[in-house]
Amino acid sequence: MSTLGLLGLGSFSTLFYIKELNALYNAKHGGFSTCPFKMLNVDFNAINNLLPNTSKALDTIVKDSLNKLQNLQIDTIVVPNITLHETIDRLNIRTNLIHPIEETISRIKESKHANVTIFGTLYTMQSNYITSKFTAQNITILQASKEDMQQIDDLRIAIYNGKETEAQLVIFNKLINKYTKNGIVVLACTELSVAYNIKNSLVYDMARIQILKSINLL
Repeated sequence: MSTLGLLGLGSFSTLFYIKELNALYNAKHGGFSTCPFKMLNVDFNAINNLLPNTSKALDTIVKDSLNKLQNLQIDTIVVPNITLHETIDRLNIRTNLIHPIEETISRIKESKHANVTIFGTLYTMQSNYITSKFTAQNITILQASKEDMQQIDDLRIAIYNGKETEAQLVIFNKLINKYTKNGIVVLACTELSVAYNIKNSLVYDMARIQILKSINLL
């Protein structure tokens, strides 16, 4: 059996990943089974204060953390933070890492979709990092309007702070329906993964795609 390593990055995203890993593993194996993995919990505050921009300071922290996780004798690494993968890509670390963006692109190409709208942080929705990866694979990014991006980011922040309102969640679902009319919506933020509770085959959730790949490798 492959050994999974999870990098602990703050309680919100890490607990979501643990919950989903256990739920999918139990659905697959039944009984009282829970997902076997090793976790290295790091000081997310030190990392979060440097995000979303890349820097030598962030490089040092991430490289040190991943090396420590690898030393736990694991085969595959899961990092529960989409933005942090920009730094991981730059470091070119030799490890079997489940990359949420690459896994999502692979699924999109399999289903032959051509148009994508990214839902994430304001930085993610406006930066070139994710966009360039999609366009390199001949996938077109259709950007949400500035007003809609602000509403998405406001919801993300509210969910993180446990202060989301029913009205915000209704707007979120309406935005999903709006942007799936012209293609697919990709969720690139854990807070939005938590908010997403409807079934829509045109929504690709990076976090859940990453988690499902992890279970399939075990």
